[in-house]
Amino acid sequence: MKIALDPTPFRHLPLAEMVRTAAELGYEYIELSPREDFMPFFVHPRADSARVAELKAALKETGVRIASVLPLYRWSGPDEDERQAAVRYWKRAIEITAELGVDQMNSEFNGRPERAAESEAQFWRSMEELLPVFEREGIGLNLEPHPDDFCEENRPGVDLVRAIDKPWVNYVYCAPHTFHLAGDEVYPDVAEMLGYAGDKLAHLHLADSFNFKGSGGLRYILNPPGTPARIHQHLDIGQGEVDWDAFFAKLRRMDFDGIATVAVFAWDERAHESCAYMLEQAKRGLLAPV
Repeated sequence: MKIALDPTPFRHLPLAEMVRTAAELGYEYIELSPREDFMPFFVHPRADSARVAELKAALKETGVRIASVLPLYRWSGPDEDERQAAVRYWKRAIEITAELGVDQMNSEFNGRPERAAESEAQFWRSMEELLPVFEREGIGLNLEPHPDDFCEENRPGVDLVRAIDKPWVNYVYCAPHTFHLAGDEVYPDVAEMLGYAGDKLAHLHLADSFNFKGSGGLRYILNPPGTPARIHQHLDIGQGEVDWDAFFAKLRRMDFDGIATVAVFAWDERAHESCAYMLEQAKRGLLAPV
């Protein structure tokens, strides 16, 4: 198993210092998420050969490894020009990932929920172009449903991953999205959701969140009424309402042996304390005896 850090709380640090910080906190792996000087959100990667070399040098110096590279592009967007641009960005991101010697990437389905069928068609169009590139480079892909994507829920997300029908394309369960992944269920059975993913479950994102559907839907009051905005948090374990006992117990019974990424984004002002605590919680939850 690889317990990794999403270094988003340290995105303001220079690249090498970000890697050193992860090492100082005790992490052996990072999940390389978007940052402005390397692979920004939604636009072409900025990393050139010198910056890739800088990152590789920092990794070698610290012994930290990259478990996965996480780009985010509008590859399922209903606008065709935007989709074609996203595919170009993906190809460069795959190229950089190969240059780094990393064999795993992960991302979101993207697209628009109000145009779900059209977005799914665009997703498959992008898959037709990109799957041969992943295969040629020997890079696996893990995918997650995300709030405000064309696919937002656990069961449809798992089914969509299975429909790709590649052994190296697998599923990400993002714990802070649990209450969106459960659809209309107010109190989701997290063990059942993980079990449904089964042998396609290869990647976890670890953070806590409040149940926005609790208290009759009044836990969060959004205006204007009926707004389609999605809400969730990425908190330290224990600060929200995810059922962590059931979550970790199920993973141990499943002999989960993939990537588990600490993905807390709420506490930049106490990032060191938060990330150290989360590493301890991840080890305790995932590595304890069944």
